[in-house]
Amino acid sequence: MITYYVIIAYIKTFSELIEAKGYIPQQVFNCDETGLFWKRMPNRTYITAEEKMMPGHKPMKDRLTLALCANASGDCKIKPLLVYHSENPRAFKSHKILKEKLQVMWRANPKAWVTRKFFVEWINLVFGPSVKKYLQENNLPMQALLVLDNAPAHPPNLEDDLLEEFKFIKVPYLPPNTTPILQPMDQQVISNFKKLYTKHIFRHCFEVTENTNLTLREFWKDHFDIVICLKIIDQAWLGVTTRTLTSAWKKLWPEAVVEKAFEGLEPEVSVVEELVSLGKSMGLEVDERDVNELVEEQSQELTTKELHDLHSQQQTVVQRKISFEEEPEMEEVISTRDIKEILAMWEKVVEFVDKNHPEKVATGRASELFNETCLTHFRNILKEKKNKPPWTVFFKRSAGENEQSVTKKAKTSDEN
Repeated sequence: MITYYVIIAYIKTFSELIEAKGYIPQQVFNCDETGLFWKRMPNRTYITAEEKMMPGHKPMKDRLTLALCANASGDCKIKPLLVYHSENPRAFKSHKILKEKLQVMWRANPKAWVTRKFFVEWINLVFGPSVKKYLQENNLPMQALLVLDNAPAHPPNLEDDLLEEFKFIKVPYLPPNTTPILQPMDQQVISNFKKLYTKHIFRHCFEVTENTNLTLREFWKDHFDIVICLKIIDQAWLGVTTRTLTSAWKKLWPEAVVEKAFEGLEPEVSVVEELVSLGKSMGLEVDERDVNELVEEQSQELTTKELHDLHSQQQTVVQRKISFEEEPEMEEVISTRDIKEILAMWEKVVEFVDKNHPEKVATGRASELFNETCLTHFRNILKEKKNKPPWTVFFKRSAGENEQSVTKKAKTSDEN
């Protein structure tokens, strides 16, 4: 049980750190993970009622995890980390999606959880480069804080995993069990993001179904997939205001909020009011209470125990979903020779860099990260091919030939 004195003591310690190092709001960042049931609607809408009557009640349980991050001045939002249960959803192919072009860093595992490995990749491939560029463009000293809680994905020695060029980033940790009180992202930022996300779903639905014969249920089933979800996530994150991001620090770092003058800004339009208005224009029974309940339900799923419970209940469903949505291996066949050539070239690059580059530690970490992130996938393909009986390739190839032969024979028979 966290005490009032622990909170006060940490706020004082944090303030002393800020003052000692001369950090300003532009240099201080916070990141937090949140679950998002991307197909969940307010409870009293009829589409939710119909969904709950379906066997298994699966679609609304389709969950992803986001790591949202921004600075205390609210003018630097970092590209989110997103973890889903499918590496290559079916919708990616139909929309011709390139994952490296997404407005999120896409990662996947069966639980849709942020792991330490994913978080370290995000730190070194997204957060570090973005913060460095931001500080350079604004002529600010090359120093930054990333305030985190003590979640399993970011353990206390996270600074050791930073590449050499990002060692200017320091990582202070909040005391255990203080997230609801001190974690800035938990002070209306994440809840506002989820309200905006729901609002944009309603707006998109209204735009698609207006002046058509499409029902809301048909839209939900046939016109809303993970690719559209990603676009809406981007819209919602862009829509979180500077006022919201800055005000979130008022408990942990009140001086940062005092320095920000909001007097000249126009009053913000209530997201909930817009959402309710959109819902009613589509004939939905929804009010402010429904929206707040939806956000609260999303938040309640984020404790470690509840995540474990959710996983144990849905493991079979998720595995089936993965096998259904993953692109078939036969769609893109990579030859063993090509993979071996690339791996051999990589070994030559590593040997050359190791021999000639003066920054041994930095290049070693960079090589290790690239090797683990990019090349492990191709080594696994080689391993699978090695373990696969050679006749399976023949059967897969000949299956199509046999099908053509049967069709041809049937056609000849009909003509006779």
